[in-house]
Amino acid sequence: MITKAISNPDISEIYVAHFSLSKPALIFRVFLLAAILFCTSGTLRAQIITKTESDKASIDSLRKAFDDQPYFGLYKDNYFIFGTSVGPRPTKENSNVKFQISIAQKLTKSTLPFGTYLYLFYTQKAFWNVMENSMPFHDLNFNPGVGLAKPLFAEGNYIGKAILQLEHESNGRDSIQSRSWNRVSLGASIIIDRNVMVHGKYWIPIVDGENNRDITKYVGICQAGVHFVSNNRRIIGSLTFVKRAKWKPCFNTIAEFGYKIFNNDNQYLFVQYYNGYGEGLLDYKKYRSELRIGMVIRPKYFSDF
Repeated sequence: MITKAISNPDISEIYVAHFSLSKPALIFRVFLLAAILFCTSGTLRAQIITKTESDKASIDSLRKAFDDQPYFGLYKDNYFIFGTSVGPRPTKENSNVKFQISIAQKLTKSTLPFGTYLYLFYTQKAFWNVMENSMPFHDLNFNPGVGLAKPLFAEGNYIGKAILQLEHESNGRDSIQSRSWNRVSLGASIIIDRNVMVHGKYWIPIVDGENNRDITKYVGICQAGVHFVSNNRRIIGSLTFVKRAKWKPCFNTIAEFGYKIFNNDNQYLFVQYYNGYGEGLLDYKKYRSELRIGMVIRPKYFSDF
């Protein structure tokens, strides 16, 4: 249930977060909430907290901000981080570089039905064994998609975004190392106040890979979490839970922390901790507990998860 939201005249200062799910009934509720948010008109109601008159922004001006965004830009966080396994002694075999490149191309300037915009998305994630001889890439994951994004407004204030997507993910290999699956996903991000945003995402898997029929038992069927930002926008933190496709409570967990190097840039010193399965497609069945440090470049508008 939405209890608070806040507008901000600079929509580049919007941050995302996650909440945890523990039962199938809650998963259904998250999906239902996202569907309602996606189809709701701009008169969606919520309690609005307005700090000052300068914080107010009309729906028209915010929609114009969406229209005036560059057609090409960042989608998810783009990062380059190095680290090792937590627990075992660091070695060349369990230490690596992980990096992610994520971009989006807006295909429509004005809104489509239900106030949506059509996008192409592309994310690539890599695991690079830089400590080994010849520095081989251990795994490359390719994640293209197409989807409709809908900004959400309440009483003239921007309060979040909903996205309906068709996604594909594979590792580009053949034989027994081939991994491939598709999903129809629906997610929403909601601003709670100027420091907190929550989001949830649910997907319907369409598994076509012969060697990864059980992939949802490891990479999950939905995710949720919470994202925090300090008042001066220099410090960020997030906690993400990915529910694996089992009845008992079982999650992959991602904890992240960032510090903005320069106040007017979107680059952060970055720490990421991953615990669970499915970090990469090739070894999706292997349990990982990884701590990595590096740098992240966040999208200027509406970072996604």
